[in-house]
Amino acid sequence: MSNLFTSALSAMNAAQTGMATTQHNIANASTPGFTRQTVVTSPNAGQMTGGGFIGAGVEVSGVRRIYDQYLTNQVRLEQTQSNYLSTYHSSMTQIDNLIADPTAGASPAMQDFFNALNGVANNPESVPARQTLLGTSQFVVNRFQAIDQRLTDIADGLNGQITRSIGTVNNYAQQIATLNGNIKRAIANGQGQLPNDLLDQRDQVINQLNQEIKVSVQLQPDGAANVYVGNGQTLVIDEKSMNLGAIRSETDPSKLDIVYRDGANTTLLQQTGLQGGNLGAYLAFRDQSLEPARNALGRVAMGLATKMNEQNQMGLDLNGAAGGNIFNVGAPRVETGIKNTGTAVASATISDVTQLTTSDYQLRYDGANYSMVRLSDNTSTNVGTTAAPPSNVTMDGFTFSVSAGAIKGDTFLIRPTADGARDIRVTMSNPANIAAAAPVRSNADLTNTGSGIISAPVVTSGLPLNVNLQSPVTLTFNDPPTTYSQISSNAMIAVGGTDVTVASTTNMAVGMPITGGGFPAGATITSITNGTTFVASVAGTPGVGQTLKIGSYAYTSGNDISFNGWTAQISGTPAAGDVFTVGANTNATGDNRNALLMSGMQNQNLMADGTTTFQGIYGQLVGEIGAKTHELAVTSQAQISMTAQSVAQQQAVSGVNLDEEAANLMLYQRAYQAAAKAMQVANTMFDALMAIGG
Repeated sequence: MSNLFTSALSAMNAAQTGMATTQHNIANASTPGFTRQTVVTSPNAGQMTGGGFIGAGVEVSGVRRIYDQYLTNQVRLEQTQSNYLSTYHSSMTQIDNLIADPTAGASPAMQDFFNALNGVANNPESVPARQTLLGTSQFVVNRFQAIDQRLTDIADGLNGQITRSIGTVNNYAQQIATLNGNIKRAIANGQGQLPNDLLDQRDQVINQLNQEIKVSVQLQPDGAANVYVGNGQTLVIDEKSMNLGAIRSETDPSKLDIVYRDGANTTLLQQTGLQGGNLGAYLAFRDQSLEPARNALGRVAMGLATKMNEQNQMGLDLNGAAGGNIFNVGAPRVETGIKNTGTAVASATISDVTQLTTSDYQLRYDGANYSMVRLSDNTSTNVGTTAAPPSNVTMDGFTFSVSAGAIKGDTFLIRPTADGARDIRVTMSNPANIAAAAPVRSNADLTNTGSGIISAPVVTSGLPLNVNLQSPVTLTFNDPPTTYSQISSNAMIAVGGTDVTVASTTNMAVGMPITGGGFPAGATITSITNGTTFVASVAGTPGVGQTLKIGSYAYTSGNDISFNGWTAQISGTPAAGDVFTVGANTNATGDNRNALLMSGMQNQNLMADGTTTFQGIYGQLVGEIGAKTHELAVTSQAQISMTAQSVAQQQAVSGVNLDEEAANLMLYQRAYQAAAKAMQVANTMFDALMAIGG
C-alpha cells in the first residue's frame, strides 16, 4: 500500500515540476536570450517482493536547458559580422552622400572654375570675366573646405563613438565577471545542478558584448566563462574583468588608439586585431576609408592649386607684370611621435604634386638607420643613417629632412595631403592680376619675301622662369636660306676687345663660329666661363657696341626652335635675309594664350603620375567610395539574412514553441490528475482495510 502512495505522490510532484517548468517557458517566450527548459526525470529504484521488483514512482533529477553550443557559437559569429558590416555601411554612406553630391560635391565647383577660365580666355580684357573667375575660385575653395570640415567632423564624432563603445565593452565585461561568480556559487550550492536562468543571462550579455567587438569564449569546468578579444587578450577570466581604454595615437594625435588595461599595466593593442562588431567597424572605417578619403580630397585640392599657380606665374597680367599665385597651397602635416625622446625635428615639403599618393608615411629610427614606411601598403625604404640623417630626400612627390638628435625608437608621421583641402585659399584679390597673356610673342619682319611663318612661342622652361625669357632674339635666314643665325640682345658686346659679356649660354659652345660685329672671318668662341654672367673669349677684335651673331643652325620646316626658355616653330620656305623675332609681349591686354593654357589643364593628365585629370582623380575618389558603399550594402544585407537563418536554426532547438508548451501543459495536467486519482484509489483501499480491521 505504501508503494502506491509513494508512487502516486512522486508522479504528482513530477507533474507539478513539469507544469511549473512549462509555465516558466511560456512566461519567457519573448525574453531575449532565454533558452527553453525541460524536466529531466528518472524512475525510482523498484522494491523487491516475492513477485519481483515493484516500481516506486519517478524522481525529478533536474531541469535542463535545451542548448546547443555549436549553434550558439555560430549565431555569435554571424551577429558580430552583421553588426560590423551594418555599422561600416552606415558610416560609409555619410561620405558617399557628401563626396558624390551632384550639386554640393567638388566636381561641379571645378567645372564652374574652368568655365570661368574659358570666359577669361574668350575675353581677356574683360574685368567682369576676371572677377567671375576669382568668384568661382572662391567657390571651389569653399567646396573643398566644406567637404574637408565635414570629414573632420565625422572623424571627431568617431572618436566619441569609439570611446562609448569601449565603455560598453567594459560594462559588459564586468557583468560577465559578476555572473561567473553567481553561477559558480549556484552550482556549488545546488550540488552540481546548473542555474539555467543565470547561464542564459550570461550568454545574453556575451552576445551583446560580441555585437560591440568580436569575442571568443572558453567554458571552464566550474561553470565560469573566460572571454577573449583581439589577438587573444583576456577580457574576463573567472570573476575578474580587464578593461579596454582609449589614448591619443602615438603617431597621429587626432586619432584614438585602443589599449588593454590589466590593473596598473597598459598595453597598446594591435588595432587591426580588433575585428568584428561596432568597435571593429569604427576602426576599419577610420583607417581604411575615412582618412584615405580626406587624403585623396587634399591631393585634388593641392594639385589644382599648384598647377594653376604655376601656369599663372608663366603669364603676364593685365598690367603687363608677371603673374603670381591664385591659391594658397597646403603643406604636408608632420607629427612628432608622442613617445619620442630625442631632439630631432622632421620637416617636409611638396616637390611634385603629380607624384603624390593618398597614403600617410611614418619615418622610423632604429638607432642606426632611418626607414620611411608607406602605411597604405607597409612598403619600407631605407633613407638614411645615424651618420647621415635624411636631408632633402624625395619620394612619392614630397621631400623631407630630419635634423640630428634622434633616439632609437623615435618616429615621425608625415601626411603629405591630409590638410590640402583644409588649407587651400584664394590669395589673389585683384582681377587684373590674372595672367591671361603669354610673356613672349613672335613677329615676322614686314620686309620678308619668303613664305615662312612663325608660331606663337610657348614658355617651356618651367619655374622659376629663365631670366632671359623676354630678351629679344632675332632669327635671320642665311643665303641660301637652309640655315639661320641667332641674334640676341643678351649677347651684345659690352666693351671693346676680346671679352664679350652675355647673360645666357643657351646654344653657345666652344668652337661655335661668330659672324658680324667687326669680328674677322673665321672667328670662333674659344672659352666660356660661368659666373653671375657669362664671359665668352673670342678670337679677333670686335667693334664696341656691335651685335654679336652666334652660331648657324640648320632649318627644317616645323621643327622646334628653342632659346631662353621658349619654343616656337617656323614653317614654310623663308627667303635669304628673312627675319623673325621673339621678344617681350608688351601691350598684351588682348592676349589670351596663357588663359587658354590654364583652361586647357582641365583635360590634361596632370595627376597620379600623369594618368588622369583633376576631375578624373576626383572621380576616382567618388568611384572608390561609391563602390565600397555598394559592396557594404550588398554584403551587409546578405549577412543579415545569414544571421537570421542562424538565429532561426538556434531557436528551432532552444527557442520556446508556444504550441508545444501548451501541449506539454495539458500533458502534465493530465499526469497530475491521473496521479491524484491513483492517490485517491490508494486512500480508498486504505480506508477499506481500516474498516475490515475495525
